[in-house]
Amino acid sequence: MSEPTQKYSITMPRDVAEAARARGGPSGLSAYVAAAVARQIERDNLNDLIAVAEAEHGPITDSEIQARRDALLRAREQQGIAGLSVA
Repeated sequence: MSEPTQKYSITMPRDVAEAARARGGPSGLSAYVAAAVARQIERDNLNDLIAVAEAEHGPITDSEIQARRDALLRAREQQGIAGLSVA
């Protein structure tokens, strides 16, 4: 079941709005913007989680990040979905 919706008024640069409208296709500008905002909220929540983890365990090094990317790439290759980027 879909969440109830509410109408909002937002302000954004015209070129951004037109690009979003063009990308929105049949779903429309509202659906495109709602999906973009939902993705940003997910990113913000992940950043909050990383901050908490780093405060408790120390910062993540570049080599640790690369090791995890390499492991993810190997797992994807084993599953036959090697075409996906991990960067």
